[in-house]
Amino acid sequence: MVERGADAPARVPSQAPVLARLADLISNARSVVALTGAGVSVPSGIPDFRSPGTGLWERVNPMQVAHIDVFEEDPERFWGFYSERFAALEDKQPNDVHRALVTLESAGLLDAVITQNVDMLHARAGTRELVEVHGSIASCSCPSCGETVALAEARRRLAGDERGVPRCENCSAPLKPDVVLFGEMLPPAAIARAQELCGSADLLLCIGSSLEVHPVADLPLLTLTTGGQIAIITQGDTPLDELAIARLRGDLVEEMLGLLEALGLS
Repeated sequence: MVERGADAPARVPSQAPVLARLADLISNARSVVALTGAGVSVPSGIPDFRSPGTGLWERVNPMQVAHIDVFEEDPERFWGFYSERFAALEDKQPNDVHRALVTLESAGLLDAVITQNVDMLHARAGTRELVEVHGSIASCSCPSCGETVALAEARRRLAGDERGVPRCENCSAPLKPDVVLFGEMLPPAAIARAQELCGSADLLLCIGSSLEVHPVADLPLLTLTTGGQIAIITQGDTPLDELAIARLRGDLVEEMLGLLEALGLS
């Protein structure tokens, strides 16, 4: 159960009716699924990708550092970027949004979390049914022979390589993080499971996502076309705002704590 901190700002009163409506929808739904994006991890100190002035892709061109072609053609440049990502994510911890979703799942009100995030925070928070459609930094693998190592071992090899590239101990090929890079397809099993969940959901909670990155952005449309509804909880505009049965635009932590309160779970 998540508790509101004593110094947390009060929820905007005008949002209370929307929270109450959303709580009622969740309570009466047969199947509720959450779809989360980078905004969920911002309260943990992880910048998102596209926000003006702060987004990760404001600082670097993803096509020059996070594309599969860069990994294959210039692993030193690729790992120069990803070593910084690993270091930036190493000590990050789940926040109240992650914990609120665990509370919903534990209460039997949430079937699964589908996430675009690769930062391991949903898993660290304790989410049991988790679909990581973009993979996870939890491990790295060798594209040549298939050796897989945990994050800590990949970081050890990275630090010990004179060129800053973690390598396979079997064939010396550069290891690749088990995340989906630009230019790669999503893992078939993960996207199939996500589609299965969204296609059978009565309610899809879209939290902290711009809903602009395809094919994940098509998942809410799948819920709608199979007779379900979508609720959107994120501060920025999304292409699907007008299709949402409930739309919340406040601070994600406050919105999720307010939702738990409306459900009697706080």
